[in-house]
Amino acid sequence: MFSEKDIQHIKKKGITVKQIEAQVNRIKNGMSYSNLVAAANIGNGIKSYNEAEIQDFIALFDAKRDALNIVMFVPASGAATRMFKFLFQFLKNYKPSQETIEEYAERQNDNLIKTFVSNLESFPFYEAVLSKAKTIHPNFESLNKDEVCLAFIKTMLSEEALNYSFFPKGLLPFHNYKTGAITAFHERLLESTLYASSNNKANLHFTVSKKHHPYFDSELNKIKKDLEEKTNNVFNVSYSYQKEETETVALTTNNEIYRNEDGSILFRPAGHGALIENLNAIDGDLIFIKNVDNIVVFNRNKKLVKYKKLIAGVLIQAQEKAFSFLHKLDNDSVSEADMLTMATFLSNEMNVSISDEFDDLSSEKKKQYLIEKLNRPIRVCAMVKNEGEPGGGPFWVKDENGNISLQIAEFAQIDIENTQQADIVKNATHFNPTDLVCGTKNYKGEKFNLLNYVDPEAAFITMKTQNGTDIQALELPGLWNGSMAYWNSIFVEVPLETFNPVKTVNDLLKPEHQDLA
Repeated sequence: MFSEKDIQHIKKKGITVKQIEAQVNRIKNGMSYSNLVAAANIGNGIKSYNEAEIQDFIALFDAKRDALNIVMFVPASGAATRMFKFLFQFLKNYKPSQETIEEYAERQNDNLIKTFVSNLESFPFYEAVLSKAKTIHPNFESLNKDEVCLAFIKTMLSEEALNYSFFPKGLLPFHNYKTGAITAFHERLLESTLYASSNNKANLHFTVSKKHHPYFDSELNKIKKDLEEKTNNVFNVSYSYQKEETETVALTTNNEIYRNEDGSILFRPAGHGALIENLNAIDGDLIFIKNVDNIVVFNRNKKLVKYKKLIAGVLIQAQEKAFSFLHKLDNDSVSEADMLTMATFLSNEMNVSISDEFDDLSSEKKKQYLIEKLNRPIRVCAMVKNEGEPGGGPFWVKDENGNISLQIAEFAQIDIENTQQADIVKNATHFNPTDLVCGTKNYKGEKFNLLNYVDPEAAFITMKTQNGTDIQALELPGLWNGSMAYWNSIFVEVPLETFNPVKTVNDLLKPEHQDLA
């Protein structure tokens, strides 16, 4: 299957031929679907707390905060191309000599372009783009409205101008304040001071692409000194890249390895699941994870911070109980009553299904069982009500060994053609907005090896296009689903207003991204 040149290429990536063969077989054999048992709902896998309980968890977090090494882990790689997809389509299909933009929008049934051109001045990058457009077009002031809009869009996206689609979302102007526009990266640093800092120090880790790293450094150097003075916080910012050895091959629709024009094997980044390697390298007592584009203007953030502190407080309480139990299990004098209390905690608080045989085990076997179940990484995941179409989210899932556990299942992992599975999905009430906090150290203060808690069977096979050719692409188990399959999981309901991603550039027009102060 592989030439000597292929083998050298594979080895250079830090991958073995055996791994590549396994990837090829995985794609050929098809993906394994999750076996859903039930949707997780309030009272059945998802916790919901009243205001008094929320305040207790916040107080617990605030009391412990300065004794913890807190890290904010932000997936921030990949270009922002999809944000501007409808604008690229506009540039490709618009016929300025034959139609107005309004006529184009009607012809293409494109409401997105209507919204965009009607609100140009409300975008955070308006002044920057306008200024650049005027240097490119000396006659800018004499252009009619449609010509201005066309010039504006070309200036934003052209490689010879601002080239916004080349940059990652984190480096684009996201919010506009009286003092000027700031990037999502800048906003994320500000956000960290509200809950993800301790002793006036904020540790942030961004996963970025290698080509974008210098731009993040440049942005940080530009804002760091002023930001540290204004917030009275020191910012410790680090970066990592998706490791080359996590890249995967792709197959054509004929199940042949897809090759580049020069005959070399195409290796693709294997989705956000590859970031478990990056997360595994982080040394923190408490790690918040949230995508770089899920951000709001600072005044709104101050109101939403309570829910970050809530999930952190839930994690701390669960950890303290689990750690005290594990220390007790190290002591030979642990009683049967103690072990029953521990099993109840695992079941009620950690959502761990206790084996039917547990009661019949010997004391020593019970101890080992409890240690194995308790001594795992813990994640507390925010869950918001699903007000759109049903899809991926929190479910009770049965694995091939018959063990039932609480998981986040992506829509692609679910066999929606199976009527029983489809009915379970219809009963889903919540989804995970990629908003979680993790405890990745054990009761002795040692880091877990997170790679030991991944379910390799939870990989995705997706259809992509490469240079106009349909390919079957393999993605590693998602960071907050298959890559955390064997963690202990707690799901907590938070308001939908905590979820504010920027999927298209028009999302920046929403109130959550507009400073109305």
